[in-house]
Amino acid sequence: METLLLVLIVLSSIVLIASILLQPGKSAGLSGSIAGGAETLFGKKKAKGYEAMLERATTISAVVFMLAAFIFSII
Repeated sequence: METLLLVLIVLSSIVLIASILLQPGKSAGLSGSIAGGAETLFGKKKAKGYEAMLERATTISAVVFMLAAFIFSII
C-alpha cells in the first residue's frame, strides 16, 4: 500500500508540475489583473481547448496529490 501511494504521489507531482509549467501566462499588468480577475471570477472568460485540458489536469493531479499525501501520512 505504501509503495502504491508513493508511486501515486510521484506521478501526480510530475503531472502537476508539467501542467502548471505548460499553462500560458496571464500577465497583463496591474489593470489587466484587476479586470481579468473579475472576468474570470464571474465566468465571462472561459478557457477553451488546450487551456481547459491543462486546467483540468492541474485540478485533478492536485486533488490526487493531496489525498495521496494525506493518506500516506496517516499510514
